[in-house]
Amino acid sequence: MAVTSMWRASLRLLLSVCSLFYYGGYAYADPMTDALEAAALERTTHSVRYDGAYLRIPYPNGDVPDTIGVCTDVVIRSYRALNLDLQQLVHEDMKANFDAYPSKRIWGLTRPDANIDHRRVPNLQRFFSRFGKQLPVTQKGNDYQQGDLVTWMLPGNLPHIGIIISRRSNDNQRPLVVHNIGRGPEVGDMLFRYPITGHYQFGKRDNMP
Repeated sequence: MAVTSMWRASLRLLLSVCSLFYYGGYAYADPMTDALEAAALERTTHSVRYDGAYLRIPYPNGDVPDTIGVCTDVVIRSYRALNLDLQQLVHEDMKANFDAYPSKRIWGLTRPDANIDHRRVPNLQRFFSRFGKQLPVTQKGNDYQQGDLVTWMLPGNLPHIGIIISRRSNDNQRPLVVHNIGRGPEVGDMLFRYPITGHYQFGKRDNMP
């Protein structure tokens, strides 16, 4: 329990520092959402071949080669631009609370693995629900706001994740999404194209743990 309390306190402090860093004096907006959108859109300027192969990477702040990646790497790299390292954050929580994550049930693992845990959508879902804010899943476009994280289940039971941005669909009914579904990071009108399995916020000043 002491480890968990210390971990939550450390994460709260880290998010507070990041929020202050991006604050810039504008009291009417949460700068983290603007910063996250900017980071996500910057990812779309990179040429990335879709490749989710298991690779050993440094820790912390480890990454696979920047020319490859999957949907989770868009999220991981975007948050790294905000000085939030999901590799370390997920790994530290999994070390203290391994049974809270689905790694044993889904992949048969018995311990955390900093090379891959943060690159798996179900682990990110659990982390965001534990340390961010879990929001309702609806079919109303306006319920999804800039900076929200959404997960889907693609055909073949393939989990997927993306970042909601402020740009809207042509009919103005839905926000667009930055994601990588196989063609590299891109902006797409795909919010309701597949079944939504999760809706989260992480890093905003008003929902820090």
